[in-house]
Amino acid sequence: MQVTDDLCRATAREHIDLLAAGTISARELLQLHLDRIDQVNDRVNAVVSIDRDIAEAAADASDARRAAGQLRSPLDGLPTAFKDLEDAAGFRTTRGSRRFADNISTSDSDVVARMRGAGMVPIGKTNTPEFGTGSHTINDVFGPTRNPYDPTRSAGGSSGGAAAALAAGMVSVADGSDMGGSLRNPASFCNVVGFRPTPGVVPMSPGGDLWNTLPVKGPMGRTVRDAALLLSVIAGESPRSPITFPGDGSRFARVAEEAPDQSILAGLRVLWSPSVGGLAIDPAVRRVLEERAVPELRAAGATVIENSLEAELAGIDEAFRTPRAHGYAAGFRDAVATTPEILAPELVANTTWGLSLTATDLARADELRTQAFARFAELFTEVDVIAAPAATVPPFPVEERWVREVDGVPQNDYLDWMRAAWRFTPLGGASMSVPCGFTDEGLPVGLQLVTAPRRDEFLLRVAAAFEERVPAWREAPAILG
Repeated sequence: MQVTDDLCRATAREHIDLLAAGTISARELLQLHLDRIDQVNDRVNAVVSIDRDIAEAAADASDARRAAGQLRSPLDGLPTAFKDLEDAAGFRTTRGSRRFADNISTSDSDVVARMRGAGMVPIGKTNTPEFGTGSHTINDVFGPTRNPYDPTRSAGGSSGGAAAALAAGMVSVADGSDMGGSLRNPASFCNVVGFRPTPGVVPMSPGGDLWNTLPVKGPMGRTVRDAALLLSVIAGESPRSPITFPGDGSRFARVAEEAPDQSILAGLRVLWSPSVGGLAIDPAVRRVLEERAVPELRAAGATVIENSLEAELAGIDEAFRTPRAHGYAAGFRDAVATTPEILAPELVANTTWGLSLTATDLARADELRTQAFARFAELFTEVDVIAAPAATVPPFPVEERWVREVDGVPQNDYLDWMRAAWRFTPLGGASMSVPCGFTDEGLPVGLQLVTAPRRDEFLLRVAAAFEERVPAWREAPAILG
């Protein structure tokens, strides 16, 4: 099935055009997506806590605004669902945890408030592992989210519900968040786009540690320009967030509106890192990227050089793991002390380790992070973009909690196999996964693109040009066949 046969898998920009032309109303567009949810969600489990009354009221309000010529934004009327880590007034917000299984939000996070303020139509929540811990979306409240391209496989995580919902056409665009690859990994697994912006582009508020630059929130879409479209709404300064950049997201709207410019690839200096610092990479992943991505970049006029980045990424694992564990200790120490038996083992292990850290451990991690940043700041004077695998493996069996082995190399814990994404997190730049192709088994593979901090708009333009040459996103998932 190609996208032209399926309105639910059309681009968000096409949805906007249909609404503007009066070809379809927001209520009718919502109903199409609700029908799709009824058709496939029981086999995928991507959208949870669905509230049809809230969705229908929002769609009707959008239609009334359109009739009165008072649209709030170009996204007015687009159906979406919020990641279940986000507070959204009136919706059940579990955070994937039995501790919050019956929690109903009474207020909106900044991201949710901006999406609602833009006139978007919320259907429900997208599934996530407990408190977003891990790159496999499974929890004790809703169970696992399955991959629309092969329901026996993982959809990735922690934004796995959002990625699977997009792939199956249950929503038009979706929000997500990323520390260890939670936007990039599920995007790679589900053949969609996941964009991790520079910290400060999108507000993290409200939250427990608003100064932390490891976690960010960002957009997901079936295409790069759709992701840019959502970013234009959720980006911008917030008085509740101390590190947000001044201004709004209008610069990202321009990326969404303009046709991709292939000339941006001509002369582009690309560093291809097939192993992201010497990691084991599944041969099927590497084969797709080296047969599709690298030749296409060169054909477009880019200069592509190969570098393992082993020297540049020295010490980066400690620079990520230590502050991450410290963050878990700060956020979950009380929960682990009182109800460890109902928490995911990964969350308990991270928190316990974080509580054992010393000031010396934290100081050393800061020093290693600073040194790595300096090396990459110098590297980005010589290259424009780093290209690499977004995930070390294709989607793995859904019954496995995490990947134990990659290309014959044992993985010590559930963070090890995710390193292709999170090794770039401490560097503070923008990064994303864009669909690139499929393994012989028909499993999606994403190309990760990384730039220096504050080059988000540039990265989106590069990715949009690449996507036009490699439109792998158009391949619909098997679950719709």
